[in-house]
Amino acid sequence: MAPIEFVVGVLIGGGALAVGAHVGAYRDRDGSSDLGHAVVTALLGALVWALLAWVPLIGTLLALLGWLAVVKRRYPVGWVRAAVVGAVAWAVAVVALAALELVGVGGLSAVGVPGT
Repeated sequence: MAPIEFVVGVLIGGGALAVGAHVGAYRDRDGSSDLGHAVVTALLGALVWALLAWVPLIGTLLALLGWLAVVKRRYPVGWVRAAVVGAVAWAVAVVALAALELVGVGGLSAVGVPGT
């Protein structure tokens, strides 16, 4: 992955997480709902995913739980709302990547959002 692809992927992932946090009923009490906070969350989530996904048989499940734990920790939400934030972020990232594909910018992924 080229550096520009990584940066764009992080911005897509961070933007998707920011939208997911907003839709997931997260209420900004401490200024942590901005794009910068979401980008750091995406980077941390990608790191946790990379560290856990390699485990045989249960790696994907461990990685998903670890990623949800990052979202839960970075935003003051419980496990259910963290899952809502994740589901919305995934949907937003898929739509954004599909839109980019339609305009001829393909081959990207949303860094920090699993399954994209």
